[in-house]
Amino acid sequence: MSQPCIRCGACCANFRVSFYWAETDMHPEGIVPAGLTVPLTFHHVAMRGTEQRKPRCEVLVGEIGVSVGCQIYAQRPSPCREFEAGDPRCDQARARHGLPPLAKDELG
Repeated sequence: MSQPCIRCGACCANFRVSFYWAETDMHPEGIVPAGLTVPLTFHHVAMRGTEQRKPRCEVLVGEIGVSVGCQIYAQRPSPCREFEAGDPRCDQARARHGLPPLAKDELG
């Protein structure tokens, strides 16, 4: 079974992805490319594109609901790492893009 997120991507085009600046490579232990973020507050940044009225992360490639990918998957921030396929926020994002909730057999 394939991972349902590689066909979806709705979360990447629905929510603001904000996190503590030290997750960026501006900090010695950070991994998220700082150039792909925008400042929100003194301590927090957001993934570029997700701060817009109609959010879509700048590093999301592909067509939502068909086939998508994250250009920095190995370097993605904690909100992306912690997001769970099939939870209520996933269902909310999918609904906003005209997609049905994930079926239990799609979640593995």
